[in-house]
Amino acid sequence: MPAERTRERNREHAPPLAAARRRRLRADQARQLADLLRHQILTGGFPGGALPLEDALGADYGASRNTVRLALGLLRAEGLVERQPGVGTVVVAEKYPHGLDRLQGLAETLKEHGRVTNEVRTVGPVPAPACVADRLGVPVRTDVLYVERLRQLDGLPLSLDLTYLPMDIGAELLGADLENTDVFRLIEKITGQRLGTAEITVEAVNADAHSAAVLQAPRGAAVLMLERLSHLADGRPVDLEFIRFRGDRITMSGLLRRSAQTTA
Repeated sequence: MPAERTRERNREHAPPLAAARRRRLRADQARQLADLLRHQILTGGFPGGALPLEDALGADYGASRNTVRLALGLLRAEGLVERQPGVGTVVVAEKYPHGLDRLQGLAETLKEHGRVTNEVRTVGPVPAPACVADRLGVPVRTDVLYVERLRQLDGLPLSLDLTYLPMDIGAELLGADLENTDVFRLIEKITGQRLGTAEITVEAVNADAHSAAVLQAPRGAAVLMLERLSHLADGRPVDLEFIRFRGDRITMSGLLRRSAQTTA
């Protein structure tokens, strides 16, 4: 009898469970399709900015109409596309590429996309906190130059940069044109050396109220946080940055190579 009651309960729950599995499967497929469409959008795969009709997308990607609609809904929620009456689904936002395989300033990185300018919000000496002093190789509480800049591309807010530099270099920056010149170029001019390497960490963080206001982003929106410590060619650390990028306007990419491996 207990086994029979168990079978009866299973039969009662079978339809709702099957429906839930179908919904879950469709949601998984929608995410997969959204990833493929996002790549097409970001790499210019839809000339003129108009996506094919839903039936055509379904045929191209082997997806049902419901899956296509869910995928487009995800992209609309990201602000990448909109549905326009009489036109269809069109691309309404552009993301700009930021390479991770070369050490470049933002103006160098985006020179093909427009003019990068800097709104210098704060600049001046501050006592180096222990974590900053350790990274820059200076004594704790020694003055370092702190610079806070809003970086914009043709007036469009892209990032909020918080930068620390040793004072022997920073003192020379106080009179420099920080609004129109990348700090990297200024460092190389001051030191007479090229920058060599940088250690980077990228993570997603929620925008605090201050960052959101400056970047004109929704409060609490996810932003890309890039922490970068740049060194001169001789190995000296000279530039520690904490950069908050608007994730809806920047895409990061790089070319990675697998290192040679020995077999046992």
